[in-house]
Amino acid sequence: MRLVFMGTPQFAVPTLGGLLSSSHELVAVVTQPDKPSGRGERVSASPVKELAQKHRVSVFQPDKLKGEAATFNGLKPDAIIVVAYGKILPPWLFNMPQYGAINLHASLLPKYRGAAPINWAVANGESVTGVTTMKIDSGLDTGDILLQQEIPIEPKDTAETLAPRMATIGAGLMSDTLHGLRAGTVHPTPQHNSKASLAPILKKEDGEIDFHRSAEEICNRLRGFQPWPGAYTSFRGKNLQVWDAKPLQRVLNEAELVLEADRLIVGCGKGTALEPLVVQPEGKKRMAARDFVHGYRPQSGERLGAKDISAQSTRN
Repeated sequence: MRLVFMGTPQFAVPTLGGLLSSSHELVAVVTQPDKPSGRGERVSASPVKELAQKHRVSVFQPDKLKGEAATFNGLKPDAIIVVAYGKILPPWLFNMPQYGAINLHASLLPKYRGAAPINWAVANGESVTGVTTMKIDSGLDTGDILLQQEIPIEPKDTAETLAPRMATIGAGLMSDTLHGLRAGTVHPTPQHNSKASLAPILKKEDGEIDFHRSAEEICNRLRGFQPWPGAYTSFRGKNLQVWDAKPLQRVLNEAELVLEADRLIVGCGKGTALEPLVVQPEGKKRMAARDFVHGYRPQSGERLGAKDISAQSTRN
């Protein structure tokens, strides 16, 4: 096929790499404009752009897709491949090619439609997720399904460890999809909207620990919301990020600390307790819980959390 690829982050790179090494003709790559990032706000190219340039593929970075119809028409693609591009496609774009616009979505649709499917699958304690290729329509991940593949979520997986595996498997699924469309063996199947669930874009407040939840629920959210917004609370009025923790079956007052030697334990809902293993006090580096206990000397009976947590959580 003659293809145009649209994508931006690292998650899209394996699919782009697969297309570059295939017999398809990749005529252009479309990605988000270069943006400042990091502490120095240094302007950098997207991972997709970097790979495309290495292979000397034409790269387009429009601020808006509106008004770009002539550009895409001139490329004459048989299909447009979309992986985490970052913007909603207008109808004229996905209706243009013979095979439409084919999206790789990081969930088993119709579950987890939206911007953060990997994060919410982990945060909700799912044991299985997957990848889906689908035809883009005007809805939010509502298009017809082409192919799907399940992927197990391991107990220690975070969104960061799971995403690369999903991206690699998704690249193979996209290759199978294109082959099947050309061969006539893959056919669009409508989604069951009654079974749909949403995976909205993450907000900072999603990371605030609610000690009314069970410890297992808190640990799942901690794993799902890495690297941002993570899981945070407050200790003595200052932000405290929790990077690793394990659930315990203990009945304690919610949000109340108990010290056992150099272990830090905090009460949660539903007769459970949380043992933080790696924490990061505001303005400090990550540290083992025992080092936090020795350095900050928390006392049994103190509480975590406050109504007015204003400190920003950190990614580092």
